[in-house]
Amino acid sequence: MTGSAISAGVIAEVVVAARALLRVESGEDLVLARLASTALLLGEAFLGAAVIVRPFEDVVTSAAGWRRLLVAPVTVISGLTGLPGEGAPFVLAVGAYAVDIDADGVGWVRVLAAGSAGRVAVAYSAGLALSFEAVPAPIAQGVAMLVAHLFDHRESDVAPPAAVAALWRPYRRMRLSAGVHS
Repeated sequence: MTGSAISAGVIAEVVVAARALLRVESGEDLVLARLASTALLLGEAFLGAAVIVRPFEDVVTSAAGWRRLLVAPVTVISGLTGLPGEGAPFVLAVGAYAVDIDADGVGWVRVLAAGSAGRVAVAYSAGLALSFEAVPAPIAQGVAMLVAHLFDHRESDVAPPAAVAALWRPYRRMRLSAGVHS
């Protein structure tokens, strides 16, 4: 799985929210931006979901059967590219595969006619919100609190406040098994 970086605009929104908690009006821009990116990625790891909608790409086998995409909630599956053992990658025709996004936002793909491709690259977008402002308030508050904590304790190993996990826990996506799509 590869995903694009979280946009600078979103990072700037997180920095504004963290500054409000820290009561810091200016300075430390680079540090706060790095901490904002870290806090968002840690939040995504804890939640088991992308917070901000952005493009991702998974490489899956072209063998028969449905394959689950790694990042959720999927908003759109935009296409598949065949990856042959030798030769150039090629775009699979729309009729050569099937896609599904289930009620939980999990994306699924099934290759029907792989041609010479042993693997396929699946291009899709996933995330809870298009901007930090649109992120559910408890998730956004947890991210801002984590940035503030990391900033205040950047030279020590103090554990993050339990309130961060408490804010995020109701939104956590648990994956108990790889799952089979029928």
